[in-house]
Amino acid sequence: MSVKEPTFTIGIEEEYLLVDLETRDLAIEPSDDILTECEKRLPEHLVTPEFLRSQLEVGTRICTNITEARAALTELRGTVSEVARNHGLGLMAASIHPFADWHQLKHTPKERYDIIARDLQATVRRMMICGMHVHCAIEDPELRIDLMNQASYFLPHLLALSTSSPFWRGEESGLKSYRVTVFDALPRTGLPDRFESFGEYTRLVDTLVEAGTIEDGTKLWWDMRPSAKFPTLEMRLADVCPLLEDALTVAALYSCILRMLYRLRRNNQRWRVYPQTLVEENRWIAQRFGVEGKLIDFGIPAPVPLADLIEEIIALTAEDAAALGCEAEVQHAREIVRRGSSADRQIACYRAAVAAGDSKEAALIKVVDQVLNETVSGIDS
Repeated sequence: MSVKEPTFTIGIEEEYLLVDLETRDLAIEPSDDILTECEKRLPEHLVTPEFLRSQLEVGTRICTNITEARAALTELRGTVSEVARNHGLGLMAASIHPFADWHQLKHTPKERYDIIARDLQATVRRMMICGMHVHCAIEDPELRIDLMNQASYFLPHLLALSTSSPFWRGEESGLKSYRVTVFDALPRTGLPDRFESFGEYTRLVDTLVEAGTIEDGTKLWWDMRPSAKFPTLEMRLADVCPLLEDALTVAALYSCILRMLYRLRRNNQRWRVYPQTLVEENRWIAQRFGVEGKLIDFGIPAPVPLADLIEEIIALTAEDAAALGCEAEVQHAREIVRRGSSADRQIACYRAAVAAGDSKEAALIKVVDQVLNETVSGIDS
């Protein structure tokens, strides 16, 4: 049975941290007026509270291509940043604040978050982390499941490019994405299960709902999942990228990978589905080393520099990048590997400041300032 080609429209969600511009620490109780004003000024997009009061989440409208996504994210970052500044706050598009302490933070007083706080206790109280989620429209539910099974292989590559959380509570964690470590403490996280059909997936959700464990599919917090709200396959593993260009590259690569996999299927081919333990190993390598890591090429099998693997993906998806109009964004992945992700820049900033004689505290403030500047770099608010 033939499947109608997906539209591959995209939507991007980013979670931001609100920073007190005097202390450079997270804002513990930001004004509710920030959210109200953002909602009024951004009617075509979503601006919503997140679990912690120190966070905001934004979501673009449905975008037909990466050019529209660029315009949408530019408007969101610029407007939210301007509103925050009017309240003495800065906008940080990174997955962890370098020195904030979760013990000082408060969760948003909202029924959904009250329930999460009650059910998950200390594991969720540590959630001073932010992620970037990319929705790609795959209208046919059976195709959505089939592509999810195959696309999981590429999730570590996307994580490596996006890494922006090397610090935790004022210390170098030794990981390029410490956020993943924090998030993995929650239930129903990590790589998605593999399913033979959409029906098998819905039966899993129904079982958990009937058992009273979850209310709906939105409580499956996998690295990739069929959206419970939209006809999309949602990628959730990426860190938030301070530089807008890097965020667009991750989104473009993800949509191109899905189109490439669909194209293979259309030609009666498919990407090999490897054991989950192997993909989890690459996930760990990406989390630990970011763009400096060597992910395992399971066909050899041997570790291969990320730069070489990105070249392979660029070649594999060249036709798809041309069709989706995102060739420049996909090729920008080379630049991320060459000069490092945000995690690499944060570490370099911190170490250079300490080497120049700054205290640890002063060096961390310089890291915060670097990320704040990158978040709105090139954006006119």
